[in-house]
Amino acid sequence: MKVRISDLLGGKYFYGSKEELKAGYVITPYGEKVSRVNIFGTVVEKFVSDEGNFSSITVDDGTDAIKVKSFEGMAFEKINLGDLVRTVGKLKEYQGELYVNFEIVRKETDANFELLSKVEVLSNLIQKKRIIDNINSMSDQMDFQDLKSYVNDTYSMDEETLSVILETKKKQIDYKPVVIDVIQKLDEGNGVEISKIFEIVNLPENITERTINELINSGDLYEPKVGFLKSVINKIN
Repeated sequence: MKVRISDLLGGKYFYGSKEELKAGYVITPYGEKVSRVNIFGTVVEKFVSDEGNFSSITVDDGTDAIKVKSFEGMAFEKINLGDLVRTVGKLKEYQGELYVNFEIVRKETDANFELLSKVEVLSNLIQKKRIIDNINSMSDQMDFQDLKSYVNDTYSMDEETLSVILETKKKQIDYKPVVIDVIQKLDEGNGVEISKIFEIVNLPENITERTINELINSGDLYEPKVGFLKSVINKIN
């Protein structure tokens, strides 16, 4: 399945069973149950053991990064840092780290392929998000048993998947007030340098970037000059 790395890392891993011939899998915040992934991204790290019997690459798709590991031979011998690659493999977890167990990796030279891949993934997520938004809305109106019956009848969704969706909802934290508060405290009249906001907020870079973009799109922040941000409250005052 084609999926964003951030959604894999933001999901919940369930271990498989050799006895039942059941592979491990991740349920993403969008309710996708994923055991084998198809990821497109840029190689940002590469490692080869001294013995040569283990190697790994770290692939970044622009949303986050994940390791692809091989325990046999020189799977990534022809792969270099900065290469755009398509990699396929099963999801595994070890000591809390989610990774891809290598099956296939190949270089991609057509930049348009990257764009088409992202469009395909995002188109699927738009549909999934409508379902998740509806489930979250209904969860405020129903008890768990009624909600479980509703999602099963409406979306053929099992209890395990529903539980992950509801857990994700509880974990969602609104960082917008934090970012606005930092900007208002630092602003001496001409706005605050964006790099300074990242430094002071002290959150993961992807969360800070996403929060800032949300605040700009909602009109709560604006750019008085390039590289600086200002709160609309300061603008009014």
